[in-house]
Amino acid sequence: MSDDNHTLPYPDASAEHPTLVIPGSDAPGKADAARPKRRRRWPWVLLIVVVLLALLVVAAEFIARSILPGVVRSLVIEQLDLPADQQLDVDAEGVLLPQLIGGRLDMLHLSTDAVTLEGITGAADVTATGIPLRGGDLGGASGTIRIDQAEFTTLLAGTDLPVESVVFDAPNATLGGSFTVFGAAVPITLTLTPGAAEGDLELTPVGLSIGGLDVDVDGVGSMLGSVGDNLTQTQRICIADQLPAGLTLTGLEIVGSEAVIDIDVDGAIATDPALLEKGVCPS
Repeated sequence: MSDDNHTLPYPDASAEHPTLVIPGSDAPGKADAARPKRRRRWPWVLLIVVVLLALLVVAAEFIARSILPGVVRSLVIEQLDLPADQQLDVDAEGVLLPQLIGGRLDMLHLSTDAVTLEGITGAADVTATGIPLRGGDLGGASGTIRIDQAEFTTLLAGTDLPVESVVFDAPNATLGGSFTVFGAAVPITLTLTPGAAEGDLELTPVGLSIGGLDVDVDGVGSMLGSVGDNLTQTQRICIADQLPAGLTLTGLEIVGSEAVIDIDVDGAIATDPALLEKGVCPS
């Protein structure tokens, strides 16, 4: 056999052979590695939007709480004709923004250490509900007025009782005064338990001293006639003419050194100026 045609040996299976690359294409796997992965950004964008909205709501709520008390204070001072420097604290409950959008506040609490209404000065706490922001009657309101012994004396000044001074000894109040018998002034002290009944002040006698001597309350009526009857019987005294017409007395008790008067407020007081004037007692 001729040696001119040499036979090529088979390639060694253990040797590495270059991979055939088609022109215009990348090597396998290299394109995937070079292509950047797309991240899902929309959850982060949504989170940022939610946070910004929450911050705006908080800021708006803060602004509302900063402005509202001053507005309410100005309206109350104007309606009640109070001094411009009247101390008055205003506090609104709940989240304000939905209430402001809806045009009605759920609840407002107003308090002051000293306010003068129709000649009576005391500390006041009033809670109003259903307050319309665009005009209208209140849903309701109630509160307390706390007065000292001197103001309680003024409250009783128009009655037939011999009142020159009042001393509190909870739950009672002791009235000091005098009445005239045969042209002579006789000193008297009358201890009463105050309360309220159908809008009137109710006074129930529990002790009596005449001329420095303790007297039986049940038996003194027959001794002093009509004077004794006035001193020893439970009395109901109208004080509506000493309060704005829109306020109704619902309770009264002596607590420590103060008389605590519970009141109910007519919701129409916000729209009816007549309810801000003095009330009237039946003749």
